[in-house]
Amino acid sequence: MFSVGIIGASGYTGAELLRICSIHPNFEVKTAVASTHAGTAISDVHAHLSPEFPEMLFEGKDSAPLSECEVIFTGLPHGASQKVIPEFLETAKLIVDLGADFRLKDAETYRQWYEEDHTVPELLDSASYGLPELFRDGLENSSLVAAPGCYPTAASLALAPFIRAGVIESDEIIVDAASGASGAGKNLQPNSLFCAVDENFAAYGLLSHRHTPEIEQALSTGSNGSSIGDASVLFTPHLAPMNRGILATCYGRVKGELDTDAALQILTEAYSGMPFIVVNEKSPTTKSTFGSNAAHLTARVDPRTGLLVSFCAIDNLGKGASGQAVQCANIVLGLDESDGLSAIGISP
Repeated sequence: MFSVGIIGASGYTGAELLRICSIHPNFEVKTAVASTHAGTAISDVHAHLSPEFPEMLFEGKDSAPLSECEVIFTGLPHGASQKVIPEFLETAKLIVDLGADFRLKDAETYRQWYEEDHTVPELLDSASYGLPELFRDGLENSSLVAAPGCYPTAASLALAPFIRAGVIESDEIIVDAASGASGAGKNLQPNSLFCAVDENFAAYGLLSHRHTPEIEQALSTGSNGSSIGDASVLFTPHLAPMNRGILATCYGRVKGELDTDAALQILTEAYSGMPFIVVNEKSPTTKSTFGSNAAHLTARVDPRTGLLVSFCAIDNLGKGASGQAVQCANIVLGLDESDGLSAIGISP
């Protein structure tokens, strides 16, 4: 049994981590850190967790027994994780960061897109990128894992097999993706209020969304961590009127001969034997992945335009965040990859 600490436990990803850890056969939550809710019962903030955490209180970081935790998950806004993670690297067996601080390998790229200097750039190279289906080998013996963002997870799963197979151009990629409102987090924002989201569908972050370089980095990297070229991606995110879920629709220019049957075969072979990937001819839906760690994929090739279109649906709080973080932890710790996780969604 591994003792677990969760920093940022009052947010949506924190709640999902608490839920998953509560049913995990090898994890025991020792502390849940949420400085703004310190002293408040977890059940008062996350009522759905009351059966498992009826009396446990949120704790402040300075008073929480994090040095006694073997596994620490950090679900903090960008810029915050890099300030707290270094102090726990010597005491924790594994830290899995759900934020953006350690995903990009280049400090200058981080500064350009996040508009601030990275405070511990020396840790960027040592952090493993936690997308197991594409970079499993990099998780071995890791002590710091950067769990990918929800959009990069969906886009990378949809496109990487085709780039690695050399059947699409890497410099003409378009990603259109829609996310549920939980992707914006719990902080009060005008564009995520009910009246702004309900019965509305809007694009945002036009040409400047911070997940763009992360998608490009993932698509430019081989399974062994080596460079396989420079991917160029035009990424446009959208906010959909739903609580959770992501659907990524991704386009690439076909090189040589490729038809739909061959494209589906490439996806099938790339993800063969992987417990959380579903590949078939059906158009994936966010509802099919709701509450799970699954990713549903399909692809089509349009002979008229010479374009491949690849689709991926995930739960942005599951495979796009907390579920994937636990999947990574399972792999690093030598546990069953599926411990605490389900590939089956909830419907209706």
